[in-house]
Amino acid sequence: MVGGGPGAFIGAVHRIAAAIDGQIELVCGAFSSSPEKSKTFGQTLHLPPERAYGSYSEMIQAEKQLPEGERMDFISIVTPNHMHFGPAKAALQNGFHVVCDKPLSFTLEEAYELEKLVAETGLVFALTHNYTGYPMVK
Repeated sequence: MVGGGPGAFIGAVHRIAAAIDGQIELVCGAFSSSPEKSKTFGQTLHLPPERAYGSYSEMIQAEKQLPEGERMDFISIVTPNHMHFGPAKAALQNGFHVVCDKPLSFTLEEAYELEKLVAETGLVFALTHNYTGYPMVK
């Protein structure tokens, strides 16, 4: 997970929603723009210290080095809206699927760039919208 750390508006909600059916496990994260806050917050989520990263760039590079069965399967982006593009682009460029809260990006140009990366890599880019998958609303 990128974002959703201490004081974040929506991070806890995304973690609860992701865990609701038991199919997703939070295994790592870069939760804050402050490296120290991010690492400390990872401890509150009971992540191993080596899986609580100081930045999304650090997380992507470190996870990429792990054996396939041990690394994150995808990156979940729950940052403020204007910060979606950087981690999404980096994840796709490094072979990771992306689940991103809406909006896709902050500009149309960024959206087109992500679309191109998805086409080139064949990776999944899932864009979430409030309540569309919420079991109590179905």
